[in-house]
Amino acid sequence: MNDTGAVIGVVAVTVATAAVGSRGLRVSRTREDFLVAARQVPSALNAAAISGEYLSAASFLGVAGLAMADGVGALWYAVGYAAGYLVLLAVVAAPLRRFGAYTIPDFAEGRLDSPLLRKVATGFVLVICVFYLLPQMEGAGETLQVAFGGPYWIGVVVLGVVVTAAIASGGMKGITFVQSFEFWLKLVAIALPALALVAVFYHPPLDSVAGNAPSVFPRATTVQFSSPTGIDVSKPVVVVVRGSLDAVAYSAPGGTRVSLAVGAHRVGSETSIAFPPGSPAPTLGGTAALTNREWLSPLLRLGGRSIHPLAATYGIILATFLGALGLPHILVRFYTNPDGQTARRTTAIVVVLLSCFYVWPALLALLGRLEAPGLYLSKSTDTVVLILPRLAVAGTAERVLSALVAGGAFAAFLSTSSGLLIATAGALSHDILGKGVRAFRWSALGAGIVVTGAGLAIQGKSINVLVGWAFAVAASSFCPLLILGIWWTRLTRIGALVGLLLGGGAASGAVIAAMAGAGQSGWPAIMLQVPAIWTVPLSFATMVSLSLLTPHALPADVMGKLRALHLPEGVQRRPGMPER
Repeated sequence: MNDTGAVIGVVAVTVATAAVGSRGLRVSRTREDFLVAARQVPSALNAAAISGEYLSAASFLGVAGLAMADGVGALWYAVGYAAGYLVLLAVVAAPLRRFGAYTIPDFAEGRLDSPLLRKVATGFVLVICVFYLLPQMEGAGETLQVAFGGPYWIGVVVLGVVVTAAIASGGMKGITFVQSFEFWLKLVAIALPALALVAVFYHPPLDSVAGNAPSVFPRATTVQFSSPTGIDVSKPVVVVVRGSLDAVAYSAPGGTRVSLAVGAHRVGSETSIAFPPGSPAPTLGGTAALTNREWLSPLLRLGGRSIHPLAATYGIILATFLGALGLPHILVRFYTNPDGQTARRTTAIVVVLLSCFYVWPALLALLGRLEAPGLYLSKSTDTVVLILPRLAVAGTAERVLSALVAGGAFAAFLSTSSGLLIATAGALSHDILGKGVRAFRWSALGAGIVVTGAGLAIQGKSINVLVGWAFAVAASSFCPLLILGIWWTRLTRIGALVGLLLGGGAASGAVIAAMAGAGQSGWPAIMLQVPAIWTVPLSFATMVSLSLLTPHALPADVMGKLRALHLPEGVQRRPGMPER
C-alpha cells in the first residue's frame, strides 16, 4: 500500500542527494578532488561524513530487525560497529594519513615495495565493496516496497542510478557535504520516532518482554504473506482472509471471515490475514517462537537458532571490532584529512557520533517485539523501523514519522553506497585503469551498473548478516596487513601477500559457501557463517610466520617507511617517501 509520508521522505532525500551530487561538477576538477577531496576536510565535517557513510542499511534497519528476530544478542553487531573505531583510533588513523597514499593498495605497495601485492589488495577492495554494497541494494528495495507498495527492483534501480550519477559527477569532494548532512538526518530519523513511540503513543509495558506470556497483537493487524507459508495457531481465532488459506480461495473484495482452529494451516502467496486485537500471534510452521528468556540472552543466535552461541558471539566480535580497520570506503576518508593529528581527532568524534546513534536500534527492536509480532509471520523483521510508526500512530503524526524513517533509511543507503562506490572506482581507476578523472568516472559508471544488477538477485537475505560478512572479509585481509605494516618492522612482502590471500580468500570462500546455503548447523555453521573466528588468526599467523622465514624479502629502507608512518608531519621525511 502506498504510504504518502514515506513517499515524501524518500523523494525529498533522493532529490537533495542528486542536487548536491550535481554540484560536484562545479567543485571537483583534479584527481585529488575526486579521490581525497584535496586533503582539506576538517575534523568535524569529516567525522560526520564518515559516520554518514558508515551507518548503512545494516545500522539503520538491520540491527533493529536482527535483534527483533534473533534476540538482544544480535546487538553485539552494534557494539562492534562502534567499538571498531576505538581500535582504528589507537593503531591506524594517524599513521595511515601520514603515509600519504590515495588507496589501501597504494599503502600496500609503498610500504612493502610489491606491485603484485598492490594488485591483490585491489582485488580485495573490490570484493569487500561488493559484499558491502549488496545489503544497501537490498535495503533500498525493501524501503521502496514499503513506501510505494511497488516491486522490490524499483528501490535497487533508483539507488544505483542516483548514487552512480552523484559519484561520477563529483567524486569525494562532491559527496562529503551530502554524507555529513545525511548522518544528522539519520540520527534524527531514528531517534525522534523511537522517543515518540515510547513517550507519547500507547504500547504494552516495556518490561512485559521479560514475562512468559506469548506474543499477542496489541491492535487489529493485517499480515501480508508474499510467499507460501505454514503457520501454527495456538488458540482458536476468527480472522479476515483475502487470498488462499488451506487450499481454499477467498476472493471477496473486503476479505472473508474464517475461523482458524488450533493447529497447522497453510497460507498461499499474496494472501492477507487480518487478526483481531488481543489474539495470540501464530508461529511459523515447524519453527518454535523464541521465548522471552531466549530473546533476552546476551549471546548471538544464528538465524534464530542457538548454534554454539559463545563461538558465534566471539566470531562477530572479531569481525566487527577489527573489520572497521579494513573497510576501504572508511579508510579512504582518513586520506582526506590535512594531517595525522586531524585524522586522530576525526576518529574520536566518530566514536561519539556512532555511540549516540546505536542507542536507538535496541529500543526499536524491543518495541517491534511488543508491537509488531506480525513481522515474524511475514519474515520481514528487517522492516520493523519502517513499519512501527504506521502500526502505533495515525493521521498527521503517522505521516511525519513515516516520512522521517523512510527518508532516513534511504539516506543510509545513499551515503554508504556513495562511499563504497568511491572506494571501488578509486581502486579501479587509480590502481588498474589509469589515474585520470575520465578513468574515475568510467569506473564509477561500470561498478554502479554491475552492483545494481547483483542487488536484484539477493532479495530475502538478512541485511545485517550480509554486512557482517563484509566485515569478516575486511578483518581477515586488510586488518592484519595494516596493523603489522604500521607497527612491525619485520613484515615482508611474501608474508603479507600469502597472509592476505589465505585469510581474505578463506573468509571470502566461507561467505560465498554460506550464501549458497552450506553450513546450516553445528560447527560448519560457525565456520562458514561467522568465519572471522578462524580466518583472522589464520591471516595474522601466516603473515608473521612467513615474514620471519623470509627476511630477505624485507623492503628497502624499512625504518624510513616507519618514520613516514609515525613521525609528525613537521619532521622532514627521507627521500623516496610518498608526498602528502
